[in-house]
Amino acid sequence: MTYSEQRVTNDARLAERAKRASRDTVQKSLIDCHVHLAALPDGDNGCYISPKLLRSPLFRFLLWKHDLSPTEPREANQRYLDHLLTELRASQHVSQVVLLGMDGFYDQTGLLNRQHTDFLVSNDYVFKTVQTHPDVFLAGPSINPQREDAIDEVHRCADAGAVLIKVLPNAQHFNPAGQKYKSFYRALAQRKLPFLSHVGYEFSLIGKDQSLGDPDRLRLALDEGVTVIAAHACSYGLMLHEKFLPTFQELARRYSHFYADISALTQPHRLKMLLHLRHCPELHSRLLFGTDYPLSVFHMAAWGRVGLGTLWNMIRTRNRFDRQVEVCNGLGLGFRSLGDILQLSQHPRATRDES
Repeated sequence: MTYSEQRVTNDARLAERAKRASRDTVQKSLIDCHVHLAALPDGDNGCYISPKLLRSPLFRFLLWKHDLSPTEPREANQRYLDHLLTELRASQHVSQVVLLGMDGFYDQTGLLNRQHTDFLVSNDYVFKTVQTHPDVFLAGPSINPQREDAIDEVHRCADAGAVLIKVLPNAQHFNPAGQKYKSFYRALAQRKLPFLSHVGYEFSLIGKDQSLGDPDRLRLALDEGVTVIAAHACSYGLMLHEKFLPTFQELARRYSHFYADISALTQPHRLKMLLHLRHCPELHSRLLFGTDYPLSVFHMAAWGRVGLGTLWNMIRTRNRFDRQVEVCNGLGLGFRSLGDILQLSQHPRATRDES
C-alpha cells in the first residue's frame, strides 16, 4: 500500500483532524530520500566549490534564499543545517531525511581532478553531520565508481551506517553502463546498499554528457543485483518531452528491485512526468518520497486538476516537505517511503566478505 492510500482524504473533517495530529505515526512516518547537504569549504570539511559554480545564478540564489555568506563558511554551513532542521521538525509527514553527498570528477587513473569538479560534498562531512542529529538525519554518501578506491569506499561507508549511495553521472563524468564498474555494483549488492542515480538533464551542475542520465544505463547495476533508485521518477527534464517513461515502465516490469524517487517532480521542467505518472497506478508502488531540498516545491501542476479547497490547502502549505505530500496526494500520485525498501534490503545488514 502506498503512503497516500493510508490517508483519509474524502472526509474534510477527518482530514483536518489528521493534519493537526502531527505526531501521529502514520502521518509522520516518511523518509525523504533526496535532500542535498550543501556546504561551503571551510578548510576542514573536505568540501569544494569551483569559482564558476560559486558565481552561477542558481548558486547565488540559494545563498540569498538561505541568507548564507560565502565569506563565513562555517556559519553559513550551520545556518543551512538550522534551516533544514527547523523545516523538517515542523513537517507533519516527514520524520527523517537522507543527506546526500556529492563526489567529484576522477580521471582515468582514478584520481580526483578538481579542475573538472564543480561541487564536492565529502562523505566524511556527510557522516559528521548525520552524527549531530542521528534521530532525523540518515547518510547518503556519494561514490564515483571511477575513483581508484571506490570498492573500499563502499565498504567504509556501509560500515559507517550509510543507507544508500548517490551518484550524478552527468556531472561526475562516468557511464553507469560501463562494464568496468561490475565489481563496484557487486560490492553495493553485497552490502545491500541502494544506488540512487540522477536521471535526465542536469541543470544545477555542469553536465558534460547529458546522455549519461539515461535510465537505460542502470541495467548493469540491476543485473548485478543492486537495488536501484532512479532520481526524479526517470524524468527527462526538458519541459514537455518525457521520453524515458517507456524505459521506466519496462525496467519496473523486469526488475523487482527497481524504484524511482519523486524528487523535483513539481518543478516546471519535470512536472510533465508527474502528470503522466498519476495515470500509471501500476508504477506507484515503485515511487519513493523525495523533494530535492533545498529546491522549491510548486503547486502549478495541480491548477485546474483539483478542487479549489484542495488547491488552497497546497498553496497555504509553506513547508516544502508537506507541500510535496499535498501536491502528489491531491493529484492521486501514490508513493512509498524509503523505509519500506530499507526493511527489505538492509536488515540484517550485510557485512564485508573477506574471502
